Amino acid sequence: MRTFTPSGKDIPRDWYVVDADGMTLGRLATRVASVLRGKHKPTFTPNLDMGDFVIVVNADRVVLTGGKADAKTYHSHSGFPGGLRSVPFLRQMQRSSPQVVETAVRGMLPKNSLGRTMLGKLKVYPGPDHPHAAQQPKPLPGAVTKA
Repeated sequence: MRTFTPSGKDIPRDWYVVDADGMTLGRLATRVASVLRGKHKPTFTPNLDMGDFVIVVNADRVVLTGGKADAKTYHSHSGFPGGLRSVPFLRQMQRSSPQVVETAVRGMLPKNSLGRTMLGKLKVYPGPDHPHAAQQPKPLPGAVTKA
């Protein structure tokens, strides 16, 4: 018997929607990254993009537990000497809450071209509305518990 390896056209893609209202950032990101990677499918193959599309709504209402909301910072570097910029979590949530969720999910995906392709299937919106109603997204199975 030969091992079945699906090709790109054989992979069914579903759309899932997740309401991030009151959810812990890390637990939300691990579940979303797993679905983007395709690990929930019985035909999972590590070297192929098997994942589904995920829509995250209410990204501005995600929470951190303990004192992490005060201690967490986001760093970026311009590449020039002295070009390090640090932004606290609360200010980053005010600036761009979808970027907080995208950064958390990006850290849990492979660090190569395959991971960048998987991240392209993530759609994050700060409010409850999204423009993907035509894709008929389903609620994400295995609901994540709220904090």
